[in-house]
Amino acid sequence: MSGPVWTGEWVQRELDVAVTTTGAAGSLDVADLVGMAVRVNPRRAHLLVSRVLGKHVPADPDVVRGAGMLLGRLVADRLVGVDSGVAATGGDLLAAALRGDGAAAAQLVELTRWTADRGRCDVLVLGFAETATGLGHLVADALDADVLHSTRRPVGMTPFGTFEEVHSHATGHLLLPDDPALFAGDRPIVLVDDELSTGATVMDTIRGLQAVAFRPRWVVASLVDLRTGAARDELDRFAADLGVQVDVVALAGGVVGLPADVLARGTALVARRTAALAPDRTGRHGGPVVEVHADVPRDGGRHGFTPAHRRVLDAALPRVAEQAHRALGSPAGRVLVLGTEELVHLPVRVAGELARRGLDVRVSSTTRSPVLPIDDPGYAVRTALRFPSHDRPADGPGPRFAYNVAPGAGSTSFAAAVLVVDDVSHDWADDDPAALPAVLAAAVDGPVVVLTVPSHRPPPQPLRGPDFGSYAPDEVGWLLTDLSDVPLEAPVEDRERAIQSGRAHYSESLPVEYQPGPAYLELFEQALATSSARLAEAVGVVTERVLAGRSRPPVLVSLARAGTPIGVLMRRWAATQGVDVPHLTVSIVRDRGLDPRALDHLAAHHDPADVVFVDGWTGKGAITRELHAAVQEVEQARPRGFRPELAVVADPGACTGLFGTREDFLIPSACLNSTVSGLVSRTVLRADLVPPGGYHGAKFYRELAPQDVSGRFLDTVSDCFAAVVDDVARTLAVPVDRTPTWAGWTAVEEVAAGFGITDLNLVKPGVGETTRVLLRRVPWKVLVRPDRTAELAHVLHLARDRGVEVETREGMPFSCIGVIRPGGEVA
Repeated sequence: MSGPVWTGEWVQRELDVAVTTTGAAGSLDVADLVGMAVRVNPRRAHLLVSRVLGKHVPADPDVVRGAGMLLGRLVADRLVGVDSGVAATGGDLLAAALRGDGAAAAQLVELTRWTADRGRCDVLVLGFAETATGLGHLVADALDADVLHSTRRPVGMTPFGTFEEVHSHATGHLLLPDDPALFAGDRPIVLVDDELSTGATVMDTIRGLQAVAFRPRWVVASLVDLRTGAARDELDRFAADLGVQVDVVALAGGVVGLPADVLARGTALVARRTAALAPDRTGRHGGPVVEVHADVPRDGGRHGFTPAHRRVLDAALPRVAEQAHRALGSPAGRVLVLGTEELVHLPVRVAGELARRGLDVRVSSTTRSPVLPIDDPGYAVRTALRFPSHDRPADGPGPRFAYNVAPGAGSTSFAAAVLVVDDVSHDWADDDPAALPAVLAAAVDGPVVVLTVPSHRPPPQPLRGPDFGSYAPDEVGWLLTDLSDVPLEAPVEDRERAIQSGRAHYSESLPVEYQPGPAYLELFEQALATSSARLAEAVGVVTERVLAGRSRPPVLVSLARAGTPIGVLMRRWAATQGVDVPHLTVSIVRDRGLDPRALDHLAAHHDPADVVFVDGWTGKGAITRELHAAVQEVEQARPRGFRPELAVVADPGACTGLFGTREDFLIPSACLNSTVSGLVSRTVLRADLVPPGGYHGAKFYRELAPQDVSGRFLDTVSDCFAAVVDDVARTLAVPVDRTPTWAGWTAVEEVAAGFGITDLNLVKPGVGETTRVLLRRVPWKVLVRPDRTAELAHVLHLARDRGVEVETREGMPFSCIGVIRPGGEVA
């Protein structure tokens, strides 16, 4: 212990509670690790207050990190059945650090750091909210393991599991992993809590999880194990009845002796001393509140945290700490880093980085647990700050607390503070004097830096028909946000002028859906009848090329919306070969890239190495280049194994090696808009419409159901599959150089130069792209290869309908090219 007075003496004296040590790591004692306070809770009178958790008592971040990682090393020793000697050495260092030896704290962190040569300990670590969320992270850090913590924050997703903590102030726990595969297999689960008092929560958790994620071995890790002999026997019987092994490790073990009337004595004590819950800060004005926003890969383990996340966080921490340091300036005294409820691990790591920059730092966290403060050196919670909740918990609003932040009698204030909060919890009025930043500012002498990080949002589940789109629910899942009720359409000419002037991006609005007349629809029917077999063969060829050489089915990810019907057809072809292929569709936006939240969903539910992106056709290759750039960017930021493989039925632009043909032929789905694309619009990307953590948006045009031909298009093509099997085999048997040459890009550059056009986005090569120009842009010219005019009846019809000049041009690699009018003006 540091100093002559143990911070449990007051409770020991007033409530006659005794704590004794029965065993510990090294020279540790239970009293080194905990003090005591009195709960404001009718279910339990006393509270063991950890000195090494960074929760109720501001602590040296190296002590917090070292204690948590030392516990993790005890877990590793128990799992592999060896005594590494770390427990004894680490216990001695932790005891010395708690007595004020700063060098011992740093040595403890280094001792417990997991290194690559030790290999990975394949377990899932589960920390209990709210107190042990950070501790669970630290145990996982020591093991370089996956970690998930329970939560009391609902986020609109179905929990993987729930359990109760009966004696807690807030009893309900939710398990909300992004990826349920965290619980796959039978690897051990390590349950982490700050103290083990009865084992009831542990048994309730194991009982609930065994029903959905059975495994033969569990490890319970706690800073202190204070169970009675009867409680230990009960856990042993519980494990035997379930037929599982349950190991328990702790930094220290002991016994808490309680008088029979302890609950009544505690309740009476609280009634006498309740006024102390709101210490008078009248007349005190703190320093300024400074807002800083920092980006981190994932704010915590509420939805799962993997070794890959850990490495990205390690790389980001110096930058985040530097942002906080700049905002703090040069405080002339001790700095507090204050986490918020379940957000504990990140503040500990930020505090450690600030300490390495020469600041004298302590770390703590807010809590929902009401504790009676007594300003006495022999009591663990001397002062309390009280403020309204701001974290939108499942059990509703209520008061929250920060303990030992305001100075007690005879101690000095913190010189400054860094409040670490996620953007969901950052929910207060800036001018509210009762809100946490203002209350904290009144307790410290200098500035309060509010360091806000983005809260990780689980990707929503895919939309499926018939609720969204007219495809069957098993044909495709749309990783999109439903914006069906939002007015997004603009007149074509107005929209074109806004896009070309730079006032708007094309993805921010939608063109009015062009509804062709009977003559054009007849051309679509003719195109479907004449080209369905050709399209079926191309679908077969590209699907077989995608399936070739794979030990497991690919995951088809079509690019909305032109790629979606092709993805459905490829899935149907794979089914004829006995292969069940998942199919989802995502948004890609030129100059904006792939939807990152959609990639998060894919990574959570599939192996990114299995993903093959699908589109209908290529033109000059702009989307292909966008795909390559987007995948490269996301992989550099967070390596997960995505590859920019693009499969198309027609590749006249010679942009990819996965194609059905390189001929530019009419794919009937290019002839229409939503009525051949599952009644779904082109995708939309606007920050004011897509919720945080949501996917790019799109509309479902339910009102166009009478004109929908999406199903008939798919059925007509797939009905041709049996007839083209031999043709597909013959095509695949002929060796062909599939190396991309980007011939389409070269052709577009030549056309643009000939018309004096500097923006290549105004030149749209190929039948599909020319059709899109005529349907939803302001066309200027259409260039047609004279030997292909017989196949372009629908293009010529649309050109006449819109008064667009048609020119013939020899030698193009495309059947036709559409040119958008520069400036977007109507002739």
